[in-house]
Amino acid sequence: MVESKRACCTSPAAMCYWLAASLIAWAVLSTAGNYWHPLHWYSASTILFAMAVGCVANWLRNRSFHCAITGPLFLIAAIFFLLADMRFTHVNASLVWSLLFIGTASAFLLEWRYAKRRVS
Repeated sequence: MVESKRACCTSPAAMCYWLAASLIAWAVLSTAGNYWHPLHWYSASTILFAMAVGCVANWLRNRSFHCAITGPLFLIAAIFFLLADMRFTHVNASLVWSLLFIGTASAFLLEWRYAKRRVS
């Protein structure tokens, strides 16, 4: 029988894991950006895609509660910025960043309030 992990609060180890996964994803995407300009190393879409990959990796390994919320938020924002970089649509960047900030803060508040804390 497969035991499912419950969502839990973030730990320093989980934060380091997220950072490492995000940096690796950013390096891969930045390398691809050398050949496809919308993913250049400093674009918002590249950074947000990398952060979304870090959240997915962190959720799969550590079950950090906020990653279940912020991962999709980062992915959606990355897609908006990528479409804007490709000139398919116009994006109000300040609105997207504001909603992303509010969503991320809300995810951490929900985690702090409702997620199960790990017992040492």
